Amino acid sequence: MRALFFDLDGTLVDSRRDIAEALNRALAGAGMAPLALSEVLPLVGDGARVLVERALAARGRGPDDAVLAAFQEAYLAAPCVHTTLLPGAKEALALGLPCALVTNKPRAVTELVLERLGVRDAFREVWAGGDGPLKPAPDGVLSVAARLGVSVHDAWMIGDGPQDVLAGKAAGAFTVGVRGGIAGDARLLAAAPDLVVASLLELAAHARR
Repeated sequence: MRALFFDLDGTLVDSRRDIAEALNRALAGAGMAPLALSEVLPLVGDGARVLVERALAARGRGPDDAVLAAFQEAYLAAPCVHTTLLPGAKEALALGLPCALVTNKPRAVTELVLERLGVRDAFREVWAGGDGPLKPAPDGVLSVAARLGVSVHDAWMIGDGPQDVLAGKAAGAFTVGVRGGIAGDARLLAAAPDLVVASLLELAAHARR
């Protein structure tokens, strides 16, 4: 193990409420009823465009770039009202290993979240939505490994969703699934991560060993 690559939403941060509120503001602006938080969570994980398309489908509507733009504007305006670091995040980022972020979240809001939570400097590299194919494609994992100058086979890809595990496996990294995230444990475990932990606190203990 020579580097740690992290997913963001549901892995390092609890951003569920801010995402849901921004999405519902966009839906309301288009004359649609809001979605409950429990309805929003299964839609998250594959980038902003897919999130909005899934939400529109839940309301019987097709893709709409205006609603996507409204969601992005609303989220950029309030990215960290409720968002917090998850237990163990600071410990995992302080293990003394090079860290990178590989997220499907758009770069602009990713950078805002990292800055406002005070963890931007923990990451030597950040791959975000818009930089290339989204997870589960392996491009982000391969890119940050190359930029850090480490073999991807010596890196751990850590996330709460199947996208993270599948991206890591496709790249050749060791994969770690974190239970209790946005994706839900059933979907995470179905992707068969190499290691499953209950939290990032447990991850830190494994990494130290």
